[in-house]
Amino acid sequence: QVQLVESGGGLVQAGGSLRLSCAASGRTLSIYVMGWFRQAPGKEREFVAAISWSGASTYADSAQGRFTISRENAKNTMFLQMNSLKPDDTAVYYCATGLDYRRLTAGIPDYWGQGTQVTVSS
Repeated sequence: QVQLVESGGGLVQAGGSLRLSCAASGRTLSIYVMGWFRQAPGKEREFVAAISWSGASTYADSAQGRFTISRENAKNTMFLQMNSLKPDDTAVYYCATGLDYRRLTAGIPDYWGQGTQVTVSS
């Protein structure tokens, strides 16, 4: 089992920034790809960004150019730097991890975190 704990969410004004963190513990040898998803009220969970062990990354169109995903393999930690935040970015942000990059980006990771709330006010 892998446990994922997100932190760094909160309330920010439009145009502001937040940095989310995700700390993994447990069977961390099962971690190859890590990623972020989000779910806004009344909407389905959607992919935000993913990063492989080697640092290769993928972004959703909504995140491209504003969000940056990174990770520290030695600490089993992943980050999401979010800049130029918009009210539409308001959602619960979930950390995810697994062995298969395509499955994760398709929304089928091996493990999910509990989520952290991000609220962007206008």
